[in-house]
Amino acid sequence: MNDPAPQGDLTPRPLSARSVVLSLLLGTHPPELPVRELVRLVEGFGIGGSTVRAALSRMAAAGDLRRTDTGYRLSERLLERQRRQDEAVHPRTRAWKGDWETVVVTATGREPAERADLRARLTALRLAELREGVWLRPANLCRPLPAGLDRVAERLDSRPGRPGRELASRLWPLDDWSATAWALLARVDRAGRPADRLAAFAAVVRHLLADPVLPPELLPARWPGGALRDAYTDYQREQALQVRARSTRT
Repeated sequence: MNDPAPQGDLTPRPLSARSVVLSLLLGTHPPELPVRELVRLVEGFGIGGSTVRAALSRMAAAGDLRRTDTGYRLSERLLERQRRQDEAVHPRTRAWKGDWETVVVTATGREPAERADLRARLTALRLAELREGVWLRPANLCRPLPAGLDRVAERLDSRPGRPGRELASRLWPLDDWSATAWALLARVDRAGRPADRLAAFAAVVRHLLADPVLPPELLPARWPGGALRDAYTDYQREQALQVRARSTRT
């Protein structure tokens, strides 16, 4: 079995101005807000305005944000992170016909850092390693493999002889993922203060990034993936309404 990817951490994390700004912009489309609006929104999480403005300046200097005529926007690097987050919340799938997507690593003689980077890229594609250099998943996702991957690996379609449920349970820690997801849903229900809700939903997004998004026929009973996505979608809608309401009052 593969080691689980970082999942929903149930330990509350202190909210910094930087983490609140990033959470707000990552959940905003397009990911740009006026300075005054950002400051007001972050102040709603118990962080002082001067602290927010200092954090914005540091984030722009570090390349996290880009200054625009009216405010701040996510940098290109973080736009990719937003794309991955959006795909985690709204994965594009197709009907599964029993085929598995298999990626075989063909490159040799790579440095440890290169191998680690490739493993991270394949894991982000929701592939799991069956054995050294052989990664696979059910072919139910609508997403292309990234450019350049064909220089180090070869993609194949296959139909493993092992039953799909048995293979899925070997590749992913499904029971652990499910248990954490239910615990996160309970934490969301208990969270009352804005800062607690933001922290809870940040943990939800981290956990969704580790969801293998398997076909329904390969999932255990009472799989909470849909419930977790619905909860976060409702929270995004709630945050967007708050942003619009503040903009209207301004």
